[in-house]
Amino acid sequence: MDPEISVVIPVYNEEESLPRLFAELYPVMEDIKRSYEIIFVNDGSHDKSFAMLYDFQKQHPHNVRFIDFNGNFGQHMAIMAAFSKVRGQFIITLDADLQNPPEEIPKLIKQMDDGHDVVGTRRKNRHDPLFRKVASKAVNNITNRITGLHINDYGCMLRGYNRRIVDIIAHSGESTTFIPALGQKYAVNPIEIFVAHREREYGTSKYSIFRLIRLNFDLMTSFSLSPLQWVTMSGIGISALSFLLVAYILIRRFIIGSEAQGLFTLMAIQFFLTGISIMSLGIIGEYIGRIYKQIQKRPRFVIKKIWEEENNDKQAD
Repeated sequence: MDPEISVVIPVYNEEESLPRLFAELYPVMEDIKRSYEIIFVNDGSHDKSFAMLYDFQKQHPHNVRFIDFNGNFGQHMAIMAAFSKVRGQFIITLDADLQNPPEEIPKLIKQMDDGHDVVGTRRKNRHDPLFRKVASKAVNNITNRITGLHINDYGCMLRGYNRRIVDIIAHSGESTTFIPALGQKYAVNPIEIFVAHREREYGTSKYSIFRLIRLNFDLMTSFSLSPLQWVTMSGIGISALSFLLVAYILIRRFIIGSEAQGLFTLMAIQFFLTGISIMSLGIIGEYIGRIYKQIQKRPRFVIKKIWEEENNDKQAD
C-alpha cells in the first residue's frame, strides 16, 4: 500500500549534519501517525554521506528509500529524481542542513489537509549574514516582477506539494528547472506560511555567490521573456538618444567648427554603450544556451542505484 506522505531530501556532502537529521526527522514522522516514506538522494557526495544513508536505509527498510546518483547533478535535479519515484499523495521537500527543522513538517501537512495543493514557506527570523538576507530580498522582488509569480522566499526549500503538482513537474521536459517556481505556476490553491529557521551548524553552504547568480539567471529565463523585451526596448531607447547626440554634434560642428572638447565625454558614452551591448548579448546568450541544452536531450540526471526494501538492485534506465 502506498504511503500518504513522502519526504524528499537531497544530500551533497552532509556527513556532519546527517546524524542529527536522522535523530530529529524519524521521531517527527512517527509522531504524525500516518503512513510515510523518506527518500534521500545522494547527489554525488564524496564524503561519508553515502555510507551513512546506506546504513540508515538498512535500519529502516520499510520507510526509507535511497537514490544514489552517479555524479553531481545539483539540488533541483536531485529533487526531480525523487519526484519521479515518490509514492505519497503529499510530498515534502527538505534540505539536509537542518536550517529548517523537521519539526515544521506537520504545519505543511495540515495546510495540505485543508486543500492547498502547494504550501510555500518563508523563513521566520532568518539566521543568515546580513548581506545574504539583503541580496536575497532584492533578488526575490526582481524575480517576482520578471516572472509574474508571488513568492516571498525563493531560497527556502522546506515546501509541500500535492501529488498532482509533483507529477506535472516530474514529467516536464525542461533541461533546467526551479522547483518552487514550477510548483507555484501549476498550483490552483497555493498558500505561503512562516517556518522556523536555524543558523547553519554543520558544514558550509553549497551555494556560492556564482552559483546563486547562475540559479537566478535560470529562474528568470525559464519563466519570462521580460529580459529579452527589456533588451529590445533599451536598444530602441539608446538608438534614439544616439541619433540625437550625433545630430547635435553635426550641428555644433557646422556652427562652431572642429574642436577637441568633449572627447572624454564621447569616450564615456562609448564605454556605456559597449557595456549595454555586452550585457544585452549576455542575456540573449542565456536564452540561446537554454535552447542548446534543451535540444541536446541529454539526461538531466543519472541514477546509479535505488536502495529500497522491495528491490535493492533496481537500476536506472
